[in-house]
Amino acid sequence: MFNLAIDSKLRGCDLVSLRVRDVTHGNQVLSRAMVVQRKTQRPVQFELTEPTRTAVAAWIAKAALRSEDFLFPSRLHDSPHVSTRQYARIVEHWVVAAGLDPSAYGTHSMRRTKATLIYKRTKNLRAVQLLLGHSKLESTVRYLGIEVDDALEISEQIEI
Repeated sequence: MFNLAIDSKLRGCDLVSLRVRDVTHGNQVLSRAMVVQRKTQRPVQFELTEPTRTAVAAWIAKAALRSEDFLFPSRLHDSPHVSTRQYARIVEHWVVAAGLDPSAYGTHSMRRTKATLIYKRTKNLRAVQLLLGHSKLESTVRYLGIEVDDALEISEQIEI
């Protein structure tokens, strides 16, 4: 779940509602997947790195999941998949286990991590905007916490 959360950059509600078929084709875990985001109803693509593909394949085999199953099924009969609240508790456990302050990190930290790294390495706001599924560049600027003047200067330098 951790690897997929980082790689996918999905909101918690979209991550927990992934089905096996969203990230696999037959018995193969895809290197790239696409899902429609619940909040925006817009499709977003994401890459699954080799460590993530390995972890997802191992999880699918261990949990004996079928294509139509939720990737992260709930243990509760009333819920088909892990809830966003349970996901938040899992992330909090990871943060505490890493010796970090749980008040400073949460599920959205998982979404923001790779997007921030991509921006820092490339300065390509448009790429980050597409990867996050934002409709407005301004949303991406606010999301990354960069200064508007810097963002506009960078975006003017990038040809699309």
